[in-house]
Amino acid sequence: MADELSSPVGAHVPVAGGLATAGLKYAAAIGAEAIQVFVGNPRGWAMAAGRAEEDKRLRAHGEDTGMPVYVHAPYLINLGSPNPQTVESSVESIRHALLRGAVIGARGVVVHTGSAVSQSRDAALRQVRERLLPLLDEIPADGPDLLLEPMAGQGAMLCATVQDLGPYLDALDRHPRAGVCLDTCHAFAAGHDLAAPGGVAATLDALAATAGAERLKLIHANDSKDVCGSAKDRHENIGAGRIGAEPFAELFRHPVSRGVPLVIETPGRSADPHRADIDTLKGVRGA
Repeated sequence: MADELSSPVGAHVPVAGGLATAGLKYAAAIGAEAIQVFVGNPRGWAMAAGRAEEDKRLRAHGEDTGMPVYVHAPYLINLGSPNPQTVESSVESIRHALLRGAVIGARGVVVHTGSAVSQSRDAALRQVRERLLPLLDEIPADGPDLLLEPMAGQGAMLCATVQDLGPYLDALDRHPRAGVCLDTCHAFAAGHDLAAPGGVAATLDALAATAGAERLKLIHANDSKDVCGSAKDRHENIGAGRIGAEPFAELFRHPVSRGVPLVIETPGRSADPHRADIDTLKGVRGA
């Protein structure tokens, strides 16, 4: 396990068979020090109730070991959508993810920041404000933060660069329960050249200036199959893509990201590539 000053390294883990039974088994197999899970179908609106014994075991494991646990909300969520039904379903899905996150002791619930689709950016952000502020106010003191994840820049995304977080957070009155999840593949695709000398530091400095360093709660550590500025969200295994392994070392050293957990969402249908990615990150953490 990482010491208290360094960033834990973990993974999004499969949970078919139970959040604790399957998720913790996979985490142990790949050497994960933190985990991210889905608490329902990531590509649908159905809201699963969960299994009390699994929830209890996962929460107890997190409390006993200090392992950080995160929930990723469904991909369909879009509070900027011009479709009223999509917005209503998004609100209920976020609320459900936050409630489930509180039950399992999650530190944060990751949600994509959404797209304006066919309406204006200003109209979409007004809609985000109207629907998301009440959800943020509902979070109990011991509940998970809502972690806003900027996207790769395709289409009419409301947040792609870290600078885009400024207007988004302003729309939310910079609510104290609104945190940030930075995805390295998304940031690279949006134009932050993490592979260039000083690129990671420049990105993190910009994030701190725009959002506040204290809002960075989680990093999705993913290499990129595509070039910087491609606006393509295609993850690659650590060191096998256009970012490379070395820039991830800076994430462990920079004052903005030091101590922030890193979770991989990299390709692989078995534990082997994920174990290799975690080993790579642990290697550069110790470099």
